Amino acid sequence: MPKITFLGAAGTVTGSKYLVEADGKRLLVDCGLFEGSAELKQRNWERLPVDPSTIDWLLLTHAHIDHTGYIPRLVRDGFRGPIFCNPATHELCSLLLPDSAHLQEEDAQFAARKKYSTHKAPLPLYTVAESQTALSHFRDIACHDSCTISPQFTVRPHDAGHILGATWLELTVTENGKQTLVVFSGDLGRYDQPILKDPESPTRADYLLCESTYGDRDHPPGSVLDELADVINRTAKRGGAVVVPSFALDRAQMLMYYLHQLQLQQRIPQLPVYVDSPMAINITDMYVRHRADHDLKPQVLDDPFNAAEVHMTRSVEESKKINDVVSPCIIISASGMATGGRILHHLARRLPDSRSAVLLVGYQGEGTGGRALQEGAKYLKIHGEEVPVRAQVVNIGQLSAHAGKSELLRWLSGFQAPPRQTFLVHGEPVALSSLRDAIVKQYLWPVTIPAYKQTIDLSC
Repeated sequence: MPKITFLGAAGTVTGSKYLVEADGKRLLVDCGLFEGSAELKQRNWERLPVDPSTIDWLLLTHAHIDHTGYIPRLVRDGFRGPIFCNPATHELCSLLLPDSAHLQEEDAQFAARKKYSTHKAPLPLYTVAESQTALSHFRDIACHDSCTISPQFTVRPHDAGHILGATWLELTVTENGKQTLVVFSGDLGRYDQPILKDPESPTRADYLLCESTYGDRDHPPGSVLDELADVINRTAKRGGAVVVPSFALDRAQMLMYYLHQLQLQQRIPQLPVYVDSPMAINITDMYVRHRADHDLKPQVLDDPFNAAEVHMTRSVEESKKINDVVSPCIIISASGMATGGRILHHLARRLPDSRSAVLLVGYQGEGTGGRALQEGAKYLKIHGEEVPVRAQVVNIGQLSAHAGKSELLRWLSGFQAPPRQTFLVHGEPVALSSLRDAIVKQYLWPVTIPAYKQTIDLSC
């Protein structure tokens, strides 16, 4: 009988991994890192309940690290099968996975030097070389086309509107001649946003896995341009810097697009903008190569992100020089939840300055530095030191790339008949419960919130 095991993003937002089994074959959908609290991150170091060498195929919804970042470890531990995704996701992973490995190597070396790790000899979860080995397993499949992976599994991807290349998946599982349709939402984007397409809605499924990141709330109303202009103008007037922890993928490009619009409209001063993320710079170039994955008009695509005085800083030396900038400026750097990367050095430099502002522009997971700032922390621990938070912290929820509660319900409205069972995943407990109650009330569907490592029969 076909079955599914929830190996991640069950009761939490990160670590997406769903193991589907049929006729003795195993397909893993997504393979993400756990991020956030120390307890969650410890799961990355635990062996999977299933031997990776017994997994036959891996299928990806999109490139975010909480959906792909465990892949090099999976390969290192014995997985030898192909990894299926669309070309944009493949190219993004070719940037994101080595970068993830590089950051882990750097963090391990830094922890060893500063002696703030609880481990005697801090090690990375995987190395850059291991990430490159993992990339040799990737195989491209096209969005909207049906792809037969094996006699047991056929997949058809659809636009999810979340990031470049993001898809939700129709997976047909066949066992003993009987077909079962399982829909994986992946991460769903928002409607009527610049750059990315609206998410397509599914019409049918026997079983549905739906993300619930914002299952308990909608994003605030109001104009993103107005909010950004207000923060930037007030901070510039004080003589401070606007520091933006930003996801290198999609969020950095969205910010650059909006800054360009504000400068064209002369609503903000011509401040220097430092995009201090080699990853974000490389991804920005991808928008020209993957035009089918977004809806930027050709005339806009020629120069959609080039605000005046943009400085793309790739090298470590260029990054360090930003610390010497004392005049008002805008710094966009990764990671988006302030869990690692160059943004930590900028926060250490600017958080104690009451003239500056930290702009939170996306979901901040439990246990992350971004969540601590969002919740009003007076100090933030960075590289083993307590950094005082005197800068203004502003959250702009309109910039989220995740569907809000009403948008999730809108996506579900496309079903012509209720699924046999809806599983809510990729959400924290309050969001999961709130979305479950809303679905039951509005659609009268059966809804389950699966537990971590729970296995469920798909033949009922």
